[in-house]
Amino acid sequence: MSLRDAWESQAENWTRWAREPGHDSYWRFHRDRFLETLPEPGRLTLDVGCGEGRLTRDLAALGHQVIGVDASPTMLESARQGHPALDFRLADGAALPFDEGAADLVAAFMSLHDMDDMPGSVREAHRVLRAGGRFCVAVVHPINSAGSFEGESDDSPFVIRESYFDRRLYSDAIERDGLAMTFHSRHWTLEDYSRALEEAGFQIELLREIAQDDHPRWRRAPLFLHLRALKG
Repeated sequence: MSLRDAWESQAENWTRWAREPGHDSYWRFHRDRFLETLPEPGRLTLDVGCGEGRLTRDLAALGHQVIGVDASPTMLESARQGHPALDFRLADGAALPFDEGAADLVAAFMSLHDMDDMPGSVREAHRVLRAGGRFCVAVVHPINSAGSFEGESDDSPFVIRESYFDRRLYSDAIERDGLAMTFHSRHWTLEDYSRALEEAGFQIELLREIAQDDHPRWRRAPLFLHLRALKG
């Protein structure tokens, strides 16, 4: 199964998970850290891999002229129902339906590692950006997707048992507070992301490793990685 099909199969679960107030890390700490990396609104912002539209809605509230893009028809229907006034388009991240240089900002929040063609999606982001535009990315930190804690105690060791350099597909099935969700992704290394940006023509401006300060284990290792890149 492709990652695209896997996420379509989880679309209804994801909408419930993402919209439960305070349930996901997005609401607790992750969103605000990502928004800090974004430039001021310009003529067009693209939210690539928008899912059910939560970031698209937040960007619109901050004054961005934003279009949400996703490859899942079911998620886009949820996004449109959640905010009918916003523009949502069905498209693959590696084949965006926008002209070259159309956007000032492309955001890919927690979506690149869920796309079947991560390097192709980075190239597409570069194509649709104007010169001087920014590509802002949040992904699962490669340390996080490479290994796991061995137990539930605060001092549990974090162990990488498979090769860090194996770009493997993986799935995480999680049940919490009466909600169930299976996350389907691909593990990429830090160098993979860096090379994809370099080869597309981006210059990396910012890199942040995001931990969860109030979590006894996840303040010891990063959960997420934020990158901001410039199209020269």
